[in-house]
Amino acid sequence: MVDLTGKNTRFRDYFSGLFRSDVTDIAANLKRIRARIRECEARNGRAPGSVSLLPVSKGQPPEKIEQAYRLGIRDLGESYLKEAQDKMALAQNRNWRCDWHFIGPLQSNKTRGIAAIFHWVQSVERAKIALRLDDQRPADLPPLNVCVQVNLSGEPGKSGVSLDEAEDLCREIESLPRLRLRGLMAIPARIADERVQREAFRTLAGEFHRLRKSFPGMDTLSMGMSADFEAAIAEGATMIRLGEVLFGKRPQ
Repeated sequence: MVDLTGKNTRFRDYFSGLFRSDVTDIAANLKRIRARIRECEARNGRAPGSVSLLPVSKGQPPEKIEQAYRLGIRDLGESYLKEAQDKMALAQNRNWRCDWHFIGPLQSNKTRGIAAIFHWVQSVERAKIALRLDDQRPADLPPLNVCVQVNLSGEPGKSGVSLDEAEDLCREIESLPRLRLRGLMAIPARIADERVQREAFRTLAGEFHRLRKSFPGMDTLSMGMSADFEAAIAEGATMIRLGEVLFGKRPQ
């Protein structure tokens, strides 16, 4: 659970309002989020539009995804293959055109299905998984966009490679013809202190810019979620991943 007892009261008060259980108006939430992103860009000297929003639709019912689509959302993040397959079937039936991002832990027995239907996989953490995705990506589809997931905090049991291992995995992915290396992704430890958040994001951003010298095709730094996206934008995120703050609480 996020610690909301930190000293940054502006940050705490803002999110305590967004996470009220009665916040279900996706249009209003989306307008608020986009305004907040633009404010963060301006405040930190970022170019307008330099930060993209990935709505995380995992656990959300189809009617909320339909509402988001009608509001112009064209990218969606999912963590479970079966759930994503059901939603993609709905999207296909309604002739929706979306880019689907897999953002959850990758299991070897799920890579074939993921490689066949997703446009992005942001959670690659092992060469074995990268090889399977490359081998199982259908030849008639464009290369699969992938990010290397980094475990910034070194938490046991959390997915991701260490910073020291990231370059080797990037090199492995770069050599695979059915994959396209796009960047780095991380899920830092959840903490309300914005100063600590920024330190973690600054570390990942530094590694991202260092790796871009060797891998110029990298253009995506996916970091920042509902409780820390302002800190992520301040430190250079190009993509933030927001779920409940947009869609409301997930049904139990």
